[in-house]
Amino acid sequence: MQTVSVQVKILKHFKGELPKYQSHLASGMDVCAQLEGDQIVVNPNHRVTVPTGLSVQIPSGYEIQVRPRSGWALKEGMTVLNTPGTIDADYRGEIKIILINLGQGSVTIKDQERIAQIVLAPVTQIKWENVDELGQTERGAGGFGSTGR
Repeated sequence: MQTVSVQVKILKHFKGELPKYQSHLASGMDVCAQLEGDQIVVNPNHRVTVPTGLSVQIPSGYEIQVRPRSGWALKEGMTVLNTPGTIDADYRGEIKIILINLGQGSVTIKDQERIAQIVLAPVTQIKWENVDELGQTERGAGGFGSTGR
């Protein structure tokens, strides 16, 4: 397994431990809420931005992706709104997680609760090549639902 060093700045309102992997082969590490108070309540179909108390310096050629915690999504309908969220290598502000409650009832987020996963991922940028025609495929221009449901 490859490891990449990422510099982290712990902000004044950060408490607890740095994010960590919950198992040896995990690809994502859990990040926790760093709330001003003890908790916040997110009503159904409402969204909230949750601070993490962390800023990072991601190496060139990488990004950090923010993903939902699957159990929380399944059990209560809490998910990351812009999943996967992207933290670019040139961003130096606090990492904040945009959560939305897609469930039926209100969800309470407690300070220090694990709210999302972050994954370090390599970035490949596009170099456009302008052409007059594209190669043919069996699917062609068939779009939404063209290969089935």
